[in-house]
Amino acid sequence: MRATRKTSCCMQGSGVIQLEGPLVLVCHDAGAANLALSWIEALQLAHPLECRAVLQGPAAALAANFQLDIQTFVETASALRGASLLISGTGWASVLEHQARALAYAGGVHSIAVLDHWVNYRDRFARNGQVVLPDEIWVADHDAHTLATRQFPDVKIVLQSNLYLQRQLREIGPPPTIGEVLYLLEPARSDWGRQIPGEFQALDYFMQHSSRAGIPVGTPVRLRPHPSDAPGKYDRWLREHTGAATLAPPAPLAADLDRATWVAGCETAALAIAIAAGRRTVCTLPPWAPPCRLPQQELIHLQKLVPTTQ
Repeated sequence: MRATRKTSCCMQGSGVIQLEGPLVLVCHDAGAANLALSWIEALQLAHPLECRAVLQGPAAALAANFQLDIQTFVETASALRGASLLISGTGWASVLEHQARALAYAGGVHSIAVLDHWVNYRDRFARNGQVVLPDEIWVADHDAHTLATRQFPDVKIVLQSNLYLQRQLREIGPPPTIGEVLYLLEPARSDWGRQIPGEFQALDYFMQHSSRAGIPVGTPVRLRPHPSDAPGKYDRWLREHTGAATLAPPAPLAADLDRATWVAGCETAALAIAIAAGRRTVCTLPPWAPPCRLPQQELIHLQKLVPTTQ
């Protein structure tokens, strides 16, 4: 189901947005939140716009990174009262955004959903058998636009400028000649039939075969946890692999990428930022895992460099 009421919304040139308020932002996961907050920041810097926000999970701490004038709400229903527009994330770790789209549909509020990745598009709009599609889907790159257009032929798909990526690239310098490996961790949400979480399998596979990707033996490896990772998740692994890697202290992604020559991980969207920043970027999914779904052609797939006998 989709809402039908429209609000004033138009596109200009390379993605400058003009919207009517009050606008409500509802996000849980970090990826869509970073994109949406970047767009709202640009909007408010251009002209006054009332913005209300319901931010939970990893998204809750991100608003402080932007120049924003927002009113925070605890309940989505209260935030949507009298609103003209909803912008919601499409994360997997919460029902918050799904419920916001359902409330917008019921209240006739124009609904925009932000897709920040390239996988599981249809599943993002379903919970317990209920599918709630928005009036529009916003994406930030051509690959996502192509994928979303194919999967949602009846929904308006809008390609916006990736202001978040532009901001990150301004803060990242050229790759160091002799730097470190930044390993971008993320939950795999599967053990691939091996009774070990997939993210640990991929990490072990990388540590065993990293030289196949041209990474010199002895290159320092720093592990950057995913925003949804629980504190201490990798402590046991680090104890069992003393000296193999260190845990990166909390820092902005751009700061971690700035000191890295190589970047590795499974399918996190941050790999695309690493590629754009000129880092040699490696997908660490082992050969027994499902195929990597990231569309970036520059991505190096470690399993293709390792002989099958290994």
